[in-house]
Amino acid sequence: MAAAIAQARASLDEFLSLSDAPPAGTTSYKLKVEVRDGDASEHFWIIPFHKTSTGFAGTLANEPQAVHNVVAGQELEFNRDDISDWGYTRNGRQVGSFTVCVMFKTMAQEDVEYYRQNYGFAC
Repeated sequence: MAAAIAQARASLDEFLSLSDAPPAGTTSYKLKVEVRDGDASEHFWIIPFHKTSTGFAGTLANEPQAVHNVVAGQELEFNRDDISDWGYTRNGRQVGSFTVCVMFKTMAQEDVEYYRQNYGFAC
């Protein structure tokens, strides 16, 4: 997972440039951020997101499981250091979402196939 996060962070500037001026055929730009609550932490997709004067903000798209200081649908402010992944859809296929591809290695095969068929993952 650490390698996937490093890969996402290394290519974050390119992703942010694309999200500022999305090319034709691209949609669903999203960021994944880490939220900490005491000793617990959890990563959430932020959809949609936007830049702010001090970093970023957007809507928490997942239900928390491990942390209790946020709720799904909440507007969340965060900075670049909190970002652990990014993704978007290009012509029906997922681009980025490096951490999701790592999770596929431990998920049930039928769940992986569902994500590939319904969300365009190629990993």
